Amino acid sequence: MSAPVITTGTHGLRMLREQLWDAVTDRDEHAAAGIVFEAMDGGMDAESALLDVIAPVQRKVGAEWAANRLTVAEEHAASAIAERVVAALAHHPSTRVKPRLGKVTVACVDKEWHVLPARLLAEVLSLRGWRVDFLGAQVPTPHLIAHLHSSGAEIVALSSSLPTRLPTAHAAITACQAIGVPVLAGGAAFGPDGRYARLLGANAWAPDARTAAGLLADGIPTPDLAVGRTQVDDLPHLADQEYTYVARSQGQLVREVLTQLEKRFPAMGAYTAQQREHTAEDIAHIVDHLAVGLYTDDDELFTTFLEWTAGILSARDVPARSLSPALDVLAAELQDFPRCVRLLDHARLVLDATPASAGHISGATA
Repeated sequence: MSAPVITTGTHGLRMLREQLWDAVTDRDEHAAAGIVFEAMDGGMDAESALLDVIAPVQRKVGAEWAANRLTVAEEHAASAIAERVVAALAHHPSTRVKPRLGKVTVACVDKEWHVLPARLLAEVLSLRGWRVDFLGAQVPTPHLIAHLHSSGAEIVALSSSLPTRLPTAHAAITACQAIGVPVLAGGAAFGPDGRYARLLGANAWAPDARTAAGLLADGIPTPDLAVGRTQVDDLPHLADQEYTYVARSQGQLVREVLTQLEKRFPAMGAYTAQQREHTAEDIAHIVDHLAVGLYTDDDELFTTFLEWTAGILSARDVPARSLSPALDVLAAELQDFPRCVRLLDHARLVLDATPASAGHISGATA
C-alpha cells in the first residue's frame, strides 16, 4: 500500500507539484489524474487542486520551455495533459455543486488559444455556485455577443494571454458593454497590474481566479450602454493612424526587413528554408508587438516583449542583440511616424543595455 498523500501545508503542496510535474513531463496522463484525484480523496478541495497544484505546474511548464529545457512538443504535450486533468476533475464527485448564483460567460478573445487560465476560472466559478458557460478558446466577438443575447449572462469574464490580442479584446469589451453586459478582464495580456484592462475600459480586472471570484461575489456594476463608442474614443492617440498603418503593412514590413538584412548579412544567403521561415516569424512577432505598442501607446509593452524574446534567444545560444538589426531597418522604414520612432528608439536602448555580446542574424529560433 502506498503512503498517504499529504495535501496540506507548504511541504505537502510542494510534494504534489513535484509528483504532477514528473507525470506531465513523462507524458503519463493517467498518473497525472491519479495524483490529483488521490489528493482530493485525501481531503484536498477541488479549488486548491486547480489553483495550488495544477496551475503552478503549468506555469513551470512555460518557464521550462522558455529556458530551453523543454521542447515545443514536450511543452504542448504537458499542457494538453494538464487540460485533460482539469476536464476529468470537473467530473469528480466532490465538484458537484448546484448552481445558486448568477450566470457568467467565460471566454477567450478571438485568436487567443491559451485556454487553461480561462478554463481554471470557469471551474472555480462553478465550484462556488455560479452557472457558467465556458466558450473556450478563440471566440469571435460576433459569436460572443450572439451567445450573450441568447443566454442571459449577467457578466463576461474575458481572458487573453497574448498582448497582441489587446485590440481584439478592446473590440470585445466595447461590444459586450454596448448590450449592457459588464466585462471582467484577466490574463497576462492585460498586464501584471491590469493597466491594459483599465486602458481598454473593462469594468474590472483580476490577476487570478480567486480574486476574480471574489470580485464577482461582491458584484460588478452594469455599465452604461456604450452604443457608438469607438476605439478612438478610448484611445485618442489612434487618430494619428500609425497603428493602422503598421498593422495593415505587416507583410510588407516583414519582407522589407528580410531584404535589408540579407543585404547587410550575406551569410543569410546560406540559410535553410527552415531558418529563413523562423527569421521571418521572429520579425513578424516584432512587428505585431510594435503595432500593439502603438495601439496602447505604451513603450513598456514593446520593450517587455523584446526583453522576453532576448531571454528566449539567449537560452538558445543566440545573442540578444541579434534583434537590433531588425529594429534598425524598421526604424528606417518608419522614420516618418513619430510614435514608431519613439518606441523603436526606446527598444534599441533597452537591447543595448543587455549583457549579451554584439549579435548577428541567425535564424533566431531555428
